[in-house]
Amino acid sequence: MVHAPARPPAGAPPVRINLYSDTQTRPTAAMREAMMAAEVGDEQFGDDPTVNELCDRMAALMGKEAAMFLPSGTMCNVVAILTHCRPGEEVLAHETAHILSSEGGVHAALAGVQINPLQGARGMFSAETLRAAIRPATRYAPPQRLLEVEQTANIGGGGVWPQAELDAVVAVAREQGWSTHMDGARLMNAVVASGIPAAEMVAGFDSVWLDFTKGLGAPLGAVLAGSEEFIGNAWRWKQRLGGSMRQAGICAAACIHALDHHIDRLAEDHANAKALARGLRQIPGMAVEEPDTNLVFFDPAGAGIDATKLVATLRMQGIQISMLGGRIRACLHLDVTATMVDETLAAIREAVAAA
Repeated sequence: MVHAPARPPAGAPPVRINLYSDTQTRPTAAMREAMMAAEVGDEQFGDDPTVNELCDRMAALMGKEAAMFLPSGTMCNVVAILTHCRPGEEVLAHETAHILSSEGGVHAALAGVQINPLQGARGMFSAETLRAAIRPATRYAPPQRLLEVEQTANIGGGGVWPQAELDAVVAVAREQGWSTHMDGARLMNAVVASGIPAAEMVAGFDSVWLDFTKGLGAPLGAVLAGSEEFIGNAWRWKQRLGGSMRQAGICAAACIHALDHHIDRLAEDHANAKALARGLRQIPGMAVEEPDTNLVFFDPAGAGIDATKLVATLRMQGIQISMLGGRIRACLHLDVTATMVDETLAAIREAVAAA
C-alpha cells in the first residue's frame, strides 16, 4: 500500500512556526516580483534567456563547463545517475544517502543500478571505508561505476564534509576509474559554514547540483552542472523524464534572485540552529547533536518524553517539526526567526515539564 501525504491531525491549528524542513519556505515578495518580471522563452528550444542566465551563472559558480535547469533535486540525482551509469553497475554512497532513503527506489527502477551502502559517522565515510568496498574485477561482481556523496549530509545531521575528506574519497574514485557525483542539495549551507568557495569544494566531482527550494527559498527548481559532454548527454534523460520545460524563466528568475539575495543570509539560519541546540541542551536529559549548518537533530527520550509525543504536542500548538532517522529534526530557514526559536524552546520545555 502506498501511503498518501500526511494530513494535519484533527483539530490542529494552522502552522505558525514551521521547522519541518527548509522546503517549506515561501517565496518572498521580492522573489515574486522578480518572477513576474522575468523575460521568458521556450526552455526546450534553448531560447529562454532567464534559464540560460541561471545555467551560465551556476556553471561559473561550480567551476564547470555547463549546467541545466531541472524541476527538482531528485530529478537531478536521477538524471545524473542515468547519465553516468548503465544497468547492472554499482553506485557507492553512504547508507543514509538521499538516493537510498528518499527517492522511491528510482535508481533500481529506472537505471537498473545497485547502491552499495557505506557506513560512517554523520552521513560521511572515510577513504579507508571506501577502499574496503572495492570489488575485484571479475564477472561475478557488478562493475563499480560511480561515487556519490551528499553535501551537507542530511540524515547525518546537516554535517559538512571536511574538504580533506572529500578530496581523499575522490582520490580513491579516480584510482579506480569511477565517475564522481555530489548531491549538493544544501551545498551553499556547506559553503557558508566552511568559507570554502563552491568551485573549490566540488572541483573533484564530475557532476554536482544545487537545490533552490531549500534554504535558498525558491518555489521549485535545481541546477545540475558538469562538463559540456556530460550535460549534453544528460539532456536526453531530461527529455525522457519530462524535465524539459517551456517558459521556465519565471521559475529560473526565483533562483537567480536567491543567488543574489539568499546565500549570505544562510549564516542567520546557522546561528539560529546553534541557538536552538544551546537551548535544548539546557533541558536535563535532552540528547542534542551539535549542528554544523541549519539542521538540529535531538532525542528527548532522556528528558522523559517520547519523540512522537513531543512532535504531536508541538503540532497542536502550531509548531511543525519532523522525525528523520529515528530522531527529531528541526530545520532552520528564512521563514524562521530568532523569536520563533525562543517560542519553540519554551513550548518544548513546557511539554517536557508536563510529561
